Amino acid sequence: MRDAWRRRSGLVVAVLIGVLAFTITVQWNQGDETEDFSGVRGVELAELLKSLDATNARLNTQIEELRTTRDDLRDSTESSAEAQKAAIERANALAILAGTVGAQGEGIEITITAPAGAVTASVLIDAVQEMRDAGAEVIALNGVARVVAQTWFLDDDSGVRVSGRVLKPPYVMEVIGDPETLADAVTFRGGLADRVESRGGEVGVERRREIQVTAVADAPEPQYARPASD
Repeated sequence: MRDAWRRRSGLVVAVLIGVLAFTITVQWNQGDETEDFSGVRGVELAELLKSLDATNARLNTQIEELRTTRDDLRDSTESSAEAQKAAIERANALAILAGTVGAQGEGIEITITAPAGAVTASVLIDAVQEMRDAGAEVIALNGVARVVAQTWFLDDDSGVRVSGRVLKPPYVMEVIGDPETLADAVTFRGGLADRVESRGGEVGVERRREIQVTAVADAPEPQYARPASD
């Protein structure tokens, strides 16, 4: 509605400028179509020209004022558009961090293969922390569990429970971020790869130009908070 008003305002300003320009043209034409000034005294002719000059000056001033108004409206519209774009970008970034929307980008895919019970919740927690320290922006496990600030891990007889979902090996971790930095964080001495191999497992790392994460975080149910009354 605001954009429509601005468009209408801009149109009105443009029309007014056109009308004023047309008025100046008509006045000059009317001056050209005067039949005869031979009978007009010099003083009267000077006053007539002075009046025309004053009218034209006033009209030119009004045209400049309207142009200024038009430019102000245009600048205001552009500023609002930039502010709206920045707000949308900020909201999208926060939604990605909160895990409420899917995400895509370059990164790595980590595949952890190990005997049953070898990879515990603590191992996955360490892996997630190492990825975050390496600049990971998005992390998902087995394509169904989005890892965010409130994600929790718990050992389960069948595997590892991640925020209520039981994940079974092999564990596949999709990580969006700088591929080289993330890969180095997996393979550095004493890191994830070494810990898993010491438990009889293997860790594979694949650098990828495009990773699609569709898993989203579950919205937590508030335990104590309630909507504020008006």
